[in-house]
Amino acid sequence: MINLFEPNNTDTTKEQFDTLVKTKNIRIEKISSFGQTSTDWYEQARNEWVVVIEGEGKLLFEDGSEQALHKGEYIHIPKMQKHKVIYSANPTIWLAIHFD
Repeated sequence: MINLFEPNNTDTTKEQFDTLVKTKNIRIEKISSFGQTSTDWYEQARNEWVVVIEGEGKLLFEDGSEQALHKGEYIHIPKMQKHKVIYSANPTIWLAIHFD
């Protein structure tokens, strides 16, 4: 059983991605970050709704705008919108829902 409120400490040198539910139309994943940031842009083919369960993070978008997210805060990222993580606390737990 995976606990949403506990980070996946399998390897804290990199983000841990745990798929909680996956169907044809939706994927729900728990992401455990330990201070990691993105070097590459994410440009996903599906919409993404993200909430911070624990910790905090900051996203950068291709247009130069930034969005800080703290515990309990969420954001909808439309499909194909380029973004990257430029800050994450150690630890940060994200819940990401990818959908059409």
